[in-house]
Amino acid sequence: MRIHLCVLLAALLVGLVEPLAAQRPPDAQRVEAISHTLPAHPRGVGRPIDDRAAWAAIAKTNEQRKVINRAERLLGNPMPELTDELFLEFSRNGNRSRYQNVLSTRRKRLDLLVLAECFENQGRFLPEIEKAIGATCDEKTWVLPAHDRNLTNFKGTQITVDLRSSATGWNLATADYWLSERLAPAVRKRIRQELQRRIFQPYENSITHGKPRMWWLRGTNNWNAVCLANVTGAALANIESRKRRAFYVAAAESLVQNFLKGFTPNGYCSEGLGYWNYGFGHFVMLAETLLQATGGRVDLMADPRVERIARFGRRMEINPGVYPAFADCGPGTRPASWINAYVSRRFGFGWPEGKGATVSASYTRDLSGVGLFRFPDSTAGRAAGSAEAPEPPLRDWFERAGVLICRSNPAAGRPFGVAIKGGHNAEHHNHNDVGSYVVALGGRTPLLDPGSEVYTGRTFSRRRYQSGVLNSSGHPVPRIDGKLQRTGRSAAARVLKTEFTDQADTLALDLRAAYDVKALRQLVRTFVYSRQARGSLTVTDRVVFDEPKPLGTALITFDPWERIEPNLLRVGTGQTAVDVRIETGGVPFEINAEQIQEDLPGRRLPARLGIELGRPVKEATVTLTIRPAQ
Repeated sequence: MRIHLCVLLAALLVGLVEPLAAQRPPDAQRVEAISHTLPAHPRGVGRPIDDRAAWAAIAKTNEQRKVINRAERLLGNPMPELTDELFLEFSRNGNRSRYQNVLSTRRKRLDLLVLAECFENQGRFLPEIEKAIGATCDEKTWVLPAHDRNLTNFKGTQITVDLRSSATGWNLATADYWLSERLAPAVRKRIRQELQRRIFQPYENSITHGKPRMWWLRGTNNWNAVCLANVTGAALANIESRKRRAFYVAAAESLVQNFLKGFTPNGYCSEGLGYWNYGFGHFVMLAETLLQATGGRVDLMADPRVERIARFGRRMEINPGVYPAFADCGPGTRPASWINAYVSRRFGFGWPEGKGATVSASYTRDLSGVGLFRFPDSTAGRAAGSAEAPEPPLRDWFERAGVLICRSNPAAGRPFGVAIKGGHNAEHHNHNDVGSYVVALGGRTPLLDPGSEVYTGRTFSRRRYQSGVLNSSGHPVPRIDGKLQRTGRSAAARVLKTEFTDQADTLALDLRAAYDVKALRQLVRTFVYSRQARGSLTVTDRVVFDEPKPLGTALITFDPWERIEPNLLRVGTGQTAVDVRIETGGVPFEINAEQIQEDLPGRRLPARLGIELGRPVKEATVTLTIRPAQ
């Protein structure tokens, strides 16, 4: 119990869940009404292998040959083994990667073999498919080690449902639905048994009796949408009882409202763009699954909140193809093209669908995605977007989140744009980054948020902010009296001023609440983004203390940099370099550069260019003026 409580408190600490509330089973009348909209027998997404016309229609691509070639290379090669030692490594040292890499290889193997068999329809992949299914069903648990810290799933004393186990369930149910009687009766029986034991019964018990407790049922982050999509998709494909399937639809319809509550009223996703792809992407999958299963009678996309959430990805674009890596996100992350294509068609946005971006061709990550979006359906079959993208607005302002995206004039030769973040330090997948910003020039971000670290046992624990990229040291924000920002909902930026014009955008934030410094009387950070000439951003910190205290700020970059003049830095190279002029009102300052020694995806190490005043100050104004380099 103590370990479970610690995990829950750690989740609360990093903004993954809200305090738990009572959960009611779905309304009996709603279940009854939904049952009349469902088919008499279970039906999954996509088409069974015997529907050769449907499979022939999607097989007329180069991808078919690539899938078959990759599957052929698997024949006769053993599936990599998942050992107890691998699973327990997370418990010993916090390493998540080794187990998850092997698990991913195993799951992709089954996907490839099933797709190849459905494309080819000759039976030669069936023996390996049955071996892969058997190996999956033999695994001690489908839950990831990082989600089984007290090892109850591993030991079999309790079975819960997580992101990976639910995805495994939906894929197995989809494989069974597609291949049907091509699989041996014993294999199909084993699938039904394992789905019942590992997914359906624990899920139903959690909803109706509260045990096993699954926090994500009431969570407001990506887990809610992902697990609900996977569990509901598996149930619709595999459960014989129509009324029991209706229970799953009604439960998902109700519980996914928690996920929608995790966004601001104008659709901002504090989890970051990567988790918008994952979480909202699964919301889209759930919505399309229910739409197809009920003949259009259950339509989650009709909620007016969804359209605003659907626009989030495009609204976060700074320059063409450039987005900020706020929260647990990696630099270079973009909105998933298939999501943008789907919502554009659904809501009539008219967004262009670039090469490989169409709904019907872009989502092939797993069997459920193929089943939903590679076959004709009501939403994917709607008119595609326009040939050219409309010009984005000069800015996007997420008022409740305190996030501002500023863009240059369309005629600018090299687009110079910025992303500015207020917010608070208890957001979903939170970083202590109140007052942070990203500068984009052309297709690069010479000044940036370095994004998330490679996940380990530390990442989602009380030690999270020991990380140099998750605490405020890894962000371009002040250091006050030598202290970093504190964590919590009260550590929030207060918006003092907004002024938006065609020439310039101004945002002033009161950052005092983010720092636990008693002597701090004023800390106002003012951003002024100018569209004049080649563009510029000024970041001014006005600080007042009761008594002299140390003061510093920082720039974060992956790029090379140099000190051109005593108060001028150049960051970046060539056409994507920026100059940063530093003004401190005559107070001497030093540049203390250090690499942030953390394990990031891609193994790159960001540099923190610390700008430290040379003596304690009672009052000070520090201004950074950032422009494209000459």
